Amino acid sequence: MAEYEKALRPEDLTRLFVERSNAGDAAGVAELYEENAVLAYPPGSRTVGREAIRVLWEKVLSGRPHFEPESPLPTLHSGDIALTSTPPKDGTGARAQVVRRQPDGSWLRLLDQPEFVPPAG
Repeated sequence: MAEYEKALRPEDLTRLFVERSNAGDAAGVAELYEENAVLAYPPGSRTVGREAIRVLWEKVLSGRPHFEPESPLPTLHSGDIALTSTPPKDGTGARAQVVRRQPDGSWLRLLDQPEFVPPAG
């Protein structure tokens, strides 16, 4: 298995996600998640577990999408748990992740809501 850079701060996860996605590295993207993580994607459903997340990202990345880095909003910390989020460039919705510090001090995603668009009205 490849040796990947670890997220030493919760905010590093977003940068590593963009780098690995743009490189077409689905396995690298999956390594940003805990073994039993939950990803709220595709819209209206969820993908559970690192292996399922890897398979999903292989499909997504086969279309060679390009991701732009986004500035994170302030991270909320509570011990070994943190909430990270980024505003999309179009100004609608939000992306949010619950991340957890690992025994080695690195951070991984536990819950990932890639895009939340509030209902109109």
